[in-house]
Amino acid sequence: MHKICRKFSSCLVVAVAALLPATLPAAAGEGVVPPSADDLAAAVRVAGEPGAIGLAKSNFRQVDHIEPRRITMGERGIPVFTLNPEFVRGTAGAPAGVLRSVAVTATADSGQKATLQAMPESPGKWVAASVFSGNDEETLSGRLRPGSVLLNEPQINGWYELGPDGVVLLQASLPQTPVGKFLSLSDYQREVHGRYADKLPGSDYQRNRGIGFAQATPPPADTGLPVPIVASLIAAAIAGLGVVLFAVRRKRHATPR
Repeated sequence: MHKICRKFSSCLVVAVAALLPATLPAAAGEGVVPPSADDLAAAVRVAGEPGAIGLAKSNFRQVDHIEPRRITMGERGIPVFTLNPEFVRGTAGAPAGVLRSVAVTATADSGQKATLQAMPESPGKWVAASVFSGNDEETLSGRLRPGSVLLNEPQINGWYELGPDGVVLLQASLPQTPVGKFLSLSDYQREVHGRYADKLPGSDYQRNRGIGFAQATPPPADTGLPVPIVASLIAAAIAGLGVVLFAVRRKRHATPR
């Protein structure tokens, strides 16, 4: 099994909180709109540019300790959504996810795989932002039903199938619900509200520099050593217990832009 390492979300962090009452209409899922075919094509084109291929090569060098002679970039872009802070807050009509990136699989000539993240920089313009080892996004997207999108809850390294009516957990390093169980959007919103609502930007938790809010330090000068990005797998919420779990089952290393 490949190693994975997830970054902290800039909007949400790992939280421990008692379950707080909140409701959100099922219509919240209707606001999740996949990128257009033109945007997907533009993201895939960016993934094939020399700079993006160089990022992938760096990831293979750092994580897999190989020096690929040739890297093949996939022709398919996979939209990846991340948990929406407004959905966590309970803002009426807020979709559960917001578009984070388009994932494109990179394959080395030795067979190892990595995932390049193309992110929107401005309308119609995409940039190669980072590369993660492995191809979770590609694999999990194959399990999505028509009309669903791939949703990431980074605090638990959780991957969901997000449909118009609810979510199904596909995998997670720190699962809060059983894999394969369907949760309505209102139930899922109550869960994430309980886990993260009092840890959002502007909260006392942030002001007190709780987990995930420490300012990122500039990367050190290049010493030839890999510089992994610490993921948001170091803790998970257990509603009502008030205990942070420091547990990492899997790490996924990332090469930033």
